[in-house]
Amino acid sequence: MASNRNSRSGASSRDTKRAGRGVPDRQAVLDYIAENPDMAGKREIARAFGIKGAAKIDLKAMLKELADEGLLERRGKRLARPGDLPRVAVLDIVTRDRDGGLLATPADFNAADGKPPVIHIRRQKGREAIAGIGSRVLARLERSGEAYTGRILKVLEKQRRAALGILRVGDREARLVPISRKQDELVIPLEALGEAKDGDLVEAEPLGSARSRVHGLRHARVSQVVGSQITEKAASMIAIHANDIPHVFPDEVLREAEAAKPIALKGTDSAAATHEDWRDLPLVTIDPADAKDHDDAIHGMADPDHEGGYIATVAIADVSYYVRPGSAMDREALKRGNSVYFPDRVVPMLPERISNDLCSLRENEDRPALAVRMWFDRDGRKTRHSFHRILMRSPAKLAYPQAQAAIDGQPDARTAAILDTVLKPLWETYGCLRRGRTARAPLELDLPERKILLKEDGTVDRVIVPERLDAHKLVEEFMIQANVAAAETLEQKQQVLIYRIHDSPSLDKLEALREFLASLGLSLTKSGNLRAGNFNGILASAEGTENEELVNQMVLRSQSQAEYNPDNIGHFGLNLRRYAHFTSPIRRYADLIVHRALVRSLGLGPGGITAEEEKNLDAIAADISFTERRAMQAERETVDRLIAGFLSERIGEAFHGKINGVTKAGLFVTLNDTGADGFVPISTLGDEYYVYDAATQSLIGESSGLAYQIGMPVEIRLAEAAPVAGALRFEMLSEGKESKSLPRSRRTNKGAGRGRGRSFGPGGGRGGPRGASRGTKARSTKAGRGRG
Repeated sequence: MASNRNSRSGASSRDTKRAGRGVPDRQAVLDYIAENPDMAGKREIARAFGIKGAAKIDLKAMLKELADEGLLERRGKRLARPGDLPRVAVLDIVTRDRDGGLLATPADFNAADGKPPVIHIRRQKGREAIAGIGSRVLARLERSGEAYTGRILKVLEKQRRAALGILRVGDREARLVPISRKQDELVIPLEALGEAKDGDLVEAEPLGSARSRVHGLRHARVSQVVGSQITEKAASMIAIHANDIPHVFPDEVLREAEAAKPIALKGTDSAAATHEDWRDLPLVTIDPADAKDHDDAIHGMADPDHEGGYIATVAIADVSYYVRPGSAMDREALKRGNSVYFPDRVVPMLPERISNDLCSLRENEDRPALAVRMWFDRDGRKTRHSFHRILMRSPAKLAYPQAQAAIDGQPDARTAAILDTVLKPLWETYGCLRRGRTARAPLELDLPERKILLKEDGTVDRVIVPERLDAHKLVEEFMIQANVAAAETLEQKQQVLIYRIHDSPSLDKLEALREFLASLGLSLTKSGNLRAGNFNGILASAEGTENEELVNQMVLRSQSQAEYNPDNIGHFGLNLRRYAHFTSPIRRYADLIVHRALVRSLGLGPGGITAEEEKNLDAIAADISFTERRAMQAERETVDRLIAGFLSERIGEAFHGKINGVTKAGLFVTLNDTGADGFVPISTLGDEYYVYDAATQSLIGESSGLAYQIGMPVEIRLAEAAPVAGALRFEMLSEGKESKSLPRSRRTNKGAGRGRGRSFGPGGGRGGPRGASRGTKARSTKAGRGRG
């Protein structure tokens, strides 16, 4: 208490001194930040209170004090009170008030911050009317004191009528056992089964009203047979329905897409006034061998005017030419936000007529594109660039291994014809860009990317780790430079845009990482201006050691999540001051917005961004950030279900893996061969007490001193697999290792404290498979290109 009084007394004394120099007191600053979330940067605060000159130093010191005391936290360039909500947020409508008004809570609220705030939804005609309890909405928030009100901008998810589940057929009736634990079972009359059979995964449509129930259960009819529950199609459909991903295009959208016509430089559909003829430039596409759409093409050559310099050209499918603002295709694309990639299925953002045809840069076919030509000096620094709306014709469609083999001295018939004229100059250009990347020092994480290969019936054949080739790195660096050029051009034109931002790691995550690294004898600088290069030093120290993959994983977990935002804070991971997604408008709505902004600001013809879109960029950015997270979760869940189905026939077998997560409830283990994640409940580890040590990420036996630590190689036995839930439960076979973290004075005879930690696995029954990890799985190279 004395310490708190001294702290308050010191703050009061400093406030008095600062007041004499024209600086407001701490409470006034906190009140301003709470009431003005859009204007809560240091510069805006100084302007609001008229702070000038040397007084700005006092303001900076005050803000640091408030942050150190936990009263403020930094969110990019803005300051906020812990727990304060952003101006635009995704909300879940959870109940109604006494007057029937809707009440919501933030969808991504962190439980560690306490009880979530309740937002009163304003009564609106239209949007509020179609939203109800269980809906997820995008809303603009206003604050009055400690109370929030929200105005719905968009309904993201409505209450579903169709239910997805496993069909169980009896003698008199059938039951639908739903995939979601939030839904009740449905009774299905035998005459309403259609072609469905016992054990099938089906969609069922409830019949009658919610009040029409028999024995407490609603009747339904089978509307679609998705398939056998262990097939790939079923696994992806479960994820699609569980995450409310739109996957059927409305007829209006399909009609609009089919009516679109190919572009030409002559005739009634001439684009001569807007598109330059670049068909003689050999822009090649390099993609995964199984890619169906090709949205980017590249070219490189030495700069004839500057010795040692190079010119890199990136051409991106001109989606903005076909998908105009406000059209049916545009509305559906915004609703979807992005394409979703499953092991053998894609839910596209745009109809195939656009994504796989008119906007796919096919070999030897004329296609419209938005291109950027970039000049680099001998050190890989970009000196200038220019954007062009073009008509192109790619001479070659190449796969990554195919292009790499040609460079490595094993060309095939197709690559041999362009090896000296196209591919070798392209690789020389990449060598120049790579020098610039090395100097920039982005975060260089090295983590294995696994890919699932399927059999013809849709079940898993095997899991592989594709080799990461220079061809992959070349395309990635070309895309990054094009994205930077797009952001720079729009800033120069004072055109509002949606940035791809990546904040620096939070203080809490950094401190946790420092404690963990210290347990390995590694240290991370505590300097205030932490850069990606600081993490690269840690990664280099661990390279070649048994902890290399573990350190890479822990550094990755310490990072913030990238998102879309009209306010720029830079990209920490790429170590770039400005960055926007430009290179994939076929599958990301963010890129389409950037294309439209370039078209308008550079006067490149029709299809530019509208004033209405500019006004709604906040909402659009929040919306597509949400759909991106939704897609990642669906992809991850599908992989989990497929792998669980693959391993379900191997119950009782032993596997080798590594501990990839440690909690008070148990251990998460990743298997070496498949990358599958499963859970080892703490109750199965033994009869002694286990102490959770957050600093070392360990569970330590209090009597034996033996520990299970993150990164530790272990042998486990598969005890249970639940394919529909995508979950695995393991039993530990390996003994723990000697730990130095627990003082010997606390160790007692083995068996003391028996039963401690016999907790339930997270997310399900005691030690059951629903406690399995939903560990991040890498997407295919195509899906992840330019993800940043």
